[in-house]
Order: sequence, then C-alpha cells, then structure tokens
Amino acid sequence: MKHLVTALALLAATPALAQDKMTLLLDWFINPDHGPIIVAQEKGYFAEQGLTVEIVAPADPSAPPRLVAAGQADLAVSYQPQLHLQIHEGLPLKRVGTLVATPLNCLLVLEDGPIKSPADLKGKKIGFSVAGVEEAILTTVLGKYGVALSDVEMINVNFSLSPALMSGQVDAVIGAYRNFELNQMDIEGEPGRCFYIEEEGVPSYDELIYVANPDRMDANKIARFLEATEKATQFIVNNPQASWEIFSATSPELQDELNKRAWADTLPRFALRPAGFDAGRYARFEAFLKDTGLIDSVNPVSAITIDVTAE
Repeated sequence: MKHLVTALALLAATPALAQDKMTLLLDWFINPDHGPIIVAQEKGYFAEQGLTVEIVAPADPSAPPRLVAAGQADLAVSYQPQLHLQIHEGLPLKRVGTLVATPLNCLLVLEDGPIKSPADLKGKKIGFSVAGVEEAILTTVLGKYGVALSDVEMINVNFSLSPALMSGQVDAVIGAYRNFELNQMDIEGEPGRCFYIEEEGVPSYDELIYVANPDRMDANKIARFLEATEKATQFIVNNPQASWEIFSATSPELQDELNKRAWADTLPRFALRPAGFDAGRYARFEAFLKDTGLIDSVNPVSAITIDVTAE
C-alpha cells in the first residue's frame, strides 16, 4: 500500500505533458460539414491525443490550401477536385485525410420549374461560383444528354447560388451543396431538385479533405489529429442528437432550422476512416480531369494522397 501511495504521489507531482500545437484552416465559416472537427474539440479528443488545435475560418475561402503550401498552417480543409488542379499548378500539397467522403455538389433546379432533365438546359443559363472543375462536371453531365457546354450560358453568381435560381436569374446552378441549398430552398418555400453528379457520369470523389505540405508536415501529429476526428465521427454516428447539441452550442448562429437539417443530411457522409483512402477513386478522378482537358498529364496517386499512419 505504501508503494502505491508513493507512486500516486509521484504521478501527482509530474507536470502534464506539453500539448503539440496545430493550426487548421477551414474552407469556409463553421457549418455542419465540420462536425467531426468541432466535436473532437468540444469532447476533448484532440487533448487526449496531446494536441492543441487552433481552428481558423478563412477570410478568403480560396486561401487556405495556398497558406498551407507556404507553411503558414499545418492543415487546411479543401476539396479533392481542386487538389488535383493545385498539384498540377505546382503547389506542394497532398491529401492526408478525408472529412466528407461523398460528393455534396449537385446540379440544382427548381422542383416545379421547366427543367425536368439536364437535356432541357440547352439554350438556358447556369449559375456558378467557382470556375474550373465545374466546367468539367457540366461537360460530362450535359454531354450525357446531348447538350454541349457551348449550348448553355454560364453566369458567375458568386456565392448567391440558390438566390440566383429562386429569383429566375438562372435556370440551374452548379456547385450547390445538396445538404445546404436544398434545405435552404425548402425552408424558403421554393423547393429545389438535385441532379446528383455521381449518378450522371462524374466519378465519385471526396468532397472535403485535409491537405498538408508534404515537405513541412509532421505526419505523427496529423495521424493523431485524424484519430481524434475518427473518434468524434463515431460519437456523431452513435449519438446524432447529442452530437448536434454539442455542435450547435458552440455558436448561436448554428442554432437554426437550416443547420439542424443540414446536420442530419451530412451525418451519413462523414468519413468513418478519415486516414484511409481509395487509391482507385483518386486515379479515376485524375483521369477524368485529363479526359475533359483540364490537365495535360496524369499524376500517380502517390503524388496526390498519402497515408500518414504508415509514415
């Protein structure tokens, strides 16, 4: 008993191990897509892994990957389609984990409007917010119905995707998220309908991923970060209501009908194995971008994504 008391006294006298600091740049303001990150923070799962994680929402949504490439942060939440292009641009980036493991993007029209099929978009206006991959996606989806990209008028509506559609400024929008814009339109009494791009010829992909600079990253810290978010994802799946309450309690702005609906719709799309990846999925999307003319060559999967747990 004396030895046990001595051991406990020594433990009590030992200072807690210093936490490793990490900076994570989000892709946008905090929303249900970031559920595992916020729950891991609130439940103390990062602390369990010896991490102090600073979560930063960007002023410019296009900046996080470039800041990580420049060594200004450890990780950024980004998008698989954009990563392929950024690597071809020469940015030192790799995917190190997955947050949302299915496409969220869709081609969105009014549910009761005249567009019943992508074939009906010939001669019509399509709104978008970010040029690049959207054109390759539209070329594929419309091409399946005999419509060329030159047969439609592309209009940059910035981030006003659903307002532009509901006001009649455009006949469809690409880049709308099925877990947000569909719910937003329904709440506002103008229901929408999604054509799901992965059902229309576009290879499936990971919508939201974590990217790091492979030349600067600490693989061990990232592996611990992913272990914490995996635990958070399991908690979310097992406790959807309790996890929503934890998530929404972090900000009054999250406590509305739109975010509540989006939480429920996003929950089944979180990556259950954030560190794991499907090599074929990345190879197929790289080939898709080459076939649609967005890139001139094909990178090997090893140049795009990495398993940090194997490092």
